[in-house]
Amino acid sequence: MNYEYFIAKRIISSKAYKSSVSAPIIKIGIAAIAIGIVVMMIAIATGVGLQQKIRDKVVAFNGHVIISNYDSNNTDESITPISNEQDFYPEFNTVEGIDHIQAVASKYGVVRTEKDFEGTYLKGVGGDYNWKYFKEFLVEGELLDYTPKRNEDVLISQYLANRLALKLNETFQMVFFKNDTEKVPNIITYKIKGIYNSGFQDFDANYIIGDIRHIQRINRWKKNEVGNFEVFIEDYDELDIKGEEIHNSVPSKLYGQTITNKYRSIFDWIKIFDTNIYGIIGMMILVAGINMITALLVLILERTQMIGILKALGSNNFSIRKVFLYNASYLILLGLFWGNLIGLALLFAQKYLKLFTLDPTVYYVTEAPVYISLGYVLALNLGTLVLCLLMLLIPSYVITKISPVRAIRFD
Repeated sequence: MNYEYFIAKRIISSKAYKSSVSAPIIKIGIAAIAIGIVVMMIAIATGVGLQQKIRDKVVAFNGHVIISNYDSNNTDESITPISNEQDFYPEFNTVEGIDHIQAVASKYGVVRTEKDFEGTYLKGVGGDYNWKYFKEFLVEGELLDYTPKRNEDVLISQYLANRLALKLNETFQMVFFKNDTEKVPNIITYKIKGIYNSGFQDFDANYIIGDIRHIQRINRWKKNEVGNFEVFIEDYDELDIKGEEIHNSVPSKLYGQTITNKYRSIFDWIKIFDTNIYGIIGMMILVAGINMITALLVLILERTQMIGILKALGSNNFSIRKVFLYNASYLILLGLFWGNLIGLALLFAQKYLKLFTLDPTVYYVTEAPVYISLGYVLALNLGTLVLCLLMLLIPSYVITKISPVRAIRFD
């Protein structure tokens, strides 16, 4: 029989224990564990959620790897065309783990209405375009189909639609300027078939999605010429490896660039979230551990006579320490239970009710995204339990210093 567990269970279930001097301190310790778990869960869920959301939005507009020409063009406009008659297109079979590849092109122009104008890029796409990401962004209308003949249907962001006072199914003119030798610009009248909102204002303000054949005609490209290729991979964690493999697989006149390299400032910024998460976890575990140490010391002092009697009856120090560690484990588990209950309730409320909003000009999202995974929840609980118990081994050493004779006479 595990008598240490038996004694600890009797102590916990006794009425005297619940109304003792240590009861308020014990409640504070439990509350500290619960609050710590809530804060850590929110930190991980929102930090990882924000990273994934921002990453997915960058991928939606660029793919994971961009294959383009070597040139001195530092803008998003496609200047030098690439033939789409490549070994890696339309199926990238030389590298494993490729999910999709699509040909696109971009052309800078000015949207003109009766009362206003706005400079932006027309991103030309074709029948091979993957609309998976834009399904989530779509707020009005429908996604586009460019497999039939060339058409003037476009997808515009809600940001641009609001700035230009445009609505679904309305038309607008877009002016495209040619090279210096051709002074007459191209003017195309487009019809809004869909309105999207990615929440990433840097992209929403700069991209209208349209038919790539308009860009080919304006630039006087051949039907088989495009601006660049966007490659989507199956596992984001292998981005650097796959990016290198893709770069080595394309012809020498082309190069593959990962989104982490193209948008280094954005990805360096979201990496800081990891440091913040680790800092919050460390601080919360330390605070919870200190509170539990205090609670355990009070429990030991309150049960000094019991310790003396157990020693007089032949119990060794390790067995008595186990009694109090069992007791402390119960308190930690109780705190973890309430912490998980409150934390998960808050996270699911945010996930489905969108209670807390964010400024998209700062965070690139309109509401605080959350990432909920059984894996990190279990790891967080197990890690908190183990680390707190390890911290409690130090104060439990006080038991070894208690003399049986003095302890029995202690009042």
